[in-house]
Amino acid sequence: MSAAHRIVVVGSVVLDTIHTPHGSAEECVGGSASYAALAASYHAPVHLVGIVGSDFPTEARELYAAHGIDVEGLEVVEGETFRWGGRYHADMNRRDTLFTHLNVFEHFHPKLPESYRDAEVVFLANIHPSLQMEVLDQVRNPRFVALDTMNLWIDIARDDLAAVLQKVDLLFLNDEEARQLSGETNLVAAVRALRAMGPKAVVVKKGEHGAVLFGHASTPYVQSTVLLDQVVDPTGAGDAFAGGFLGHVARVGNTEDVTLRAAMVHGTVLASYTTERFGIDRLAEIRESDISERSDVLRMLTAWPGH
Repeated sequence: MSAAHRIVVVGSVVLDTIHTPHGSAEECVGGSASYAALAASYHAPVHLVGIVGSDFPTEARELYAAHGIDVEGLEVVEGETFRWGGRYHADMNRRDTLFTHLNVFEHFHPKLPESYRDAEVVFLANIHPSLQMEVLDQVRNPRFVALDTMNLWIDIARDDLAAVLQKVDLLFLNDEEARQLSGETNLVAAVRALRAMGPKAVVVKKGEHGAVLFGHASTPYVQSTVLLDQVVDPTGAGDAFAGGFLGHVARVGNTEDVTLRAAMVHGTVLASYTTERFGIDRLAEIRESDISERSDVLRMLTAWPGH
């Protein structure tokens, strides 16, 4: 088997303060790039692009290195790292933002080292679409580009988002965002409109209810989630899902429908582990055997009885 393709992950690196019904954690390492890069690193080589301040913990950089994540593209500048605080409601599906301090991230413009520009897979994690376009202007000939977005960019940067969507292969977004961006209330019609904007495939994340892949096949693929006794912290689960998904794609080296469907399993597994503890702690300590075990459980859940 050939070596896994390389993944460039571009997004935010944040110090999060999180409150849930199960406790609180202050200034834990998070951000879309952290979760996605760690999840992907279990399957393929990862290059991380982001920005942090001079106060960013050395231990976090060492953790990235321990997972084989290349951080040449993680810019360190004088000042404070991006900080975010949030409080989750009892149902863990809703949260209130308590504060957002962009700090050094406010002036972030992604700079890809020369060695990153030939990476085969690119993940444009949830940042302003104009910054996502800056990344695509720097990579040479990626085989697969995936993008995540959110309702804020749909509201305030729709034209920029529409422009970058023309250049991506896969779009990640949630149920509400799919309807908001497409203007359609029916999910199938919404995805049809989204694919007309450029992406060949769309993954609609549905939180605790799993995710749906609209890929090359005529029939969507519905992936159930892992049923856990307790969700401690759902922050970053969607980013870990995308990282696990793209890590599998990079490891297999193709984007056939069977690969994308298996990637849904891997993404779901990595996301489930992420929620078991605050921040990246649980995601950072799992083993290959953990991933395999939970993947087998999900495959059994998806199989038809008697097949």
